[in-house]
Amino acid sequence: MKRLTIILTAALLVLGYGTASAQDASSMSELLNLIQQGQARDSQQNRQREAQFTQNRNQQQNLLNQARAERTRQERESARLEQLFQDQQAQIVAARTALDDRLGALKELFGVLQTVAGDAQGRFNTSLTNLQYPEREAFLVELGSKMASATELASIEDIEKLWYELQREVNESGKVVRFNYQVTSADGQQSEQEIVRVGVFNIISDAGYLQVKGDGTVAELARQPEGRLTGSASDLMDATDGVVDFGLDGTRGSILGLLVQSKTIKDRIEDGGIVGYCIIALGLLGLVMAIWRWIGLSTDSRKVSAQLKRDSASTDNPLGRVLAAYESNQQADTETLELKLSEAALKEMPGLTKGLLFIKVISVVAPLMGLLGTVTGMIQTFQVITLYGAGDPKLMAGGISQALMTTVLGLVVAIPMVLLHTVVSGQSKKIINILMSQSAGLVAQHSERSH
Repeated sequence: MKRLTIILTAALLVLGYGTASAQDASSMSELLNLIQQGQARDSQQNRQREAQFTQNRNQQQNLLNQARAERTRQERESARLEQLFQDQQAQIVAARTALDDRLGALKELFGVLQTVAGDAQGRFNTSLTNLQYPEREAFLVELGSKMASATELASIEDIEKLWYELQREVNESGKVVRFNYQVTSADGQQSEQEIVRVGVFNIISDAGYLQVKGDGTVAELARQPEGRLTGSASDLMDATDGVVDFGLDGTRGSILGLLVQSKTIKDRIEDGGIVGYCIIALGLLGLVMAIWRWIGLSTDSRKVSAQLKRDSASTDNPLGRVLAAYESNQQADTETLELKLSEAALKEMPGLTKGLLFIKVISVVAPLMGLLGTVTGMIQTFQVITLYGAGDPKLMAGGISQALMTTVLGLVVAIPMVLLHTVVSGQSKKIINILMSQSAGLVAQHSERSH
């Protein structure tokens, strides 16, 4: 019996009735009393939970009823607003129809007016006359917004003012006007200067041609065009009346922009790199040598020509020195005299041919150096393609420019060197031929005398 009591006690502890474990049951009666007290407490807690659940259910039902009522009200409001929208849409259509009927032919007029106002605004914003008449932009903006809103029609005064602005633009496009304006110099300094507007094409100042930037400011060109055009701008600035030759840009600045971006001779030479500078240095050296030899041979040629007209030999020219050798050996036999004259002529050869070979070498080496620059430029181009790809041609422009410029510089140096070598060599051969012919004549004359 005692073992059964222990088993029942353990079972009650597992099933949740462990409240009796807080006390020691000495008999079955006490254990039964403890179990009944635990069941009573559990029943009371369950009744409290059920009451709370019922109360929460009622609250949720009230909230659900309120939400359903609000949905019904909103559906009715949505239906009312939808009907109101449809009614107002019908009123708008009717009002527009009535407006179109009342406008009649004016509707097309206002459409054209709106288009013209928009085009005029775009044209005036980029026109040089906007420097003198900036207030017209506000009028065109107001007129454009008025026509776009369709709530207000343009008045006769607006139409007349638009016509006036168009007519003024036409008149100003044919005038040369002077006025003062804030100009930004090439170094970034701003000052008020006197400028001249040539129609709607160009504006100039004492510094040369000017340009209007995107923000409406006037600035000097980063680089002025060639001297002829700059000179015509200066003539126009100095003129007070009459007709002046002026380099007009009919594209309203596009050609000037291209001239500024175009490379000068200095820029192209810099594109050639170190090879290009070497070619130029070699060409200058060859040019100096050719000029020096041309001056020397021309002097010798004049002296030889003068010697041909004299009977006495002069030692200040090659022919005179050969004749002096003849005069000093007139008593010798023909063979000895011939050898002496040949010796004297050969002594003159180095002085007459000096530097000619160097000029010829330069005419041959210059194209080869140009080819060297071409190869190095193409290597640089391929390196750029390897690193960045061939998507952007500007990245390859440097190498290609070097390749082409060195070739051009090589040809520019070689062609004049060939011509100069021909000229100088011709002068040298002319003097040598005179020496040879005179020597042969003296030998023949001496031989005749001997016989």
